[in-house]
Amino acid sequence: MPLDHRRLRGPEESQPPELWAGVAEQEQEDGAAPRDPYALRPLFARAGLLSQAEGSAYVELGGGTKVLCAAWGPREAAEPGAPAEGGRLQCEFRRAPFAARGARCRPGSAAEREAEREAAAALREALEPAVRLARYPRARLAVSALLLQDGGSALAAAISGAALALADAGVEMYDVAVGCALCRAPGPAGAWLLQPSEAEERRAAGRLTLALLPALNQVSAVLGSGQGSPPDAWAQALRLGLDGCHRLYPVLRQSLLRAARRRAAASTASTTASTASTTASTATA
Repeated sequence: MPLDHRRLRGPEESQPPELWAGVAEQEQEDGAAPRDPYALRPLFARAGLLSQAEGSAYVELGGGTKVLCAAWGPREAAEPGAPAEGGRLQCEFRRAPFAARGARCRPGSAAEREAEREAAAALREALEPAVRLARYPRARLAVSALLLQDGGSALAAAISGAALALADAGVEMYDVAVGCALCRAPGPAGAWLLQPSEAEERRAAGRLTLALLPALNQVSAVLGSGQGSPPDAWAQALRLGLDGCHRLYPVLRQSLLRAARRRAAASTASTTASTASTTASTATA
């Protein structure tokens, strides 16, 4: 039988990388090592990564969540009867086939498409209040979020990454939307946990995702699901989520500042090189 040299063949037997994970990480996933419910997972954010997009951002949470976002626009709306009052924001959320651990929906299945549509709708709901759509009449703005690895709090990371990508594209915004996720541990006295991992979300009795515009102190979206709980518990979750968003905001701002400095340095270097080339050609002539 001829071999297909264009395909990378994997090993005959393979083992999941979780077998070589640290003992502390495994104990935390198994629930044997309780963590501080008010602690935030480390956040890494970088804007301006993709050259093919007008704006881009990469967000990674400690524990394995990785999201890559890209933004395009403003562009002329394709619909001839588009409203003139303001522009449109189109959001897309996709999961990589290798994003989740263990069993997942079959790629391209109806359940997978429905989950991606719901996440895209939630992303749009969180971002629309942050974008000044009235400044782009008859225009279309597009943002896409690709979940590379799902380690928990994926939608919150996508909200932060998409807002960074729009800001990196130069879109006028009221503020950068910051996403923060929470989950409630099972049981009658279950506590709320900030930025839960994938294992904590799987065991959770309730989940909450909050999007905040910190400079305006305005909540742009609140998305909750799970079993019912007293109103005081949900109020406590909102307070925790607001505090988490305010603590994450400086990290996102610094990533935008670093991206602006990199672009300014690259523009200065390009101008200097062009001037030197022009001077050299003039001296030669």
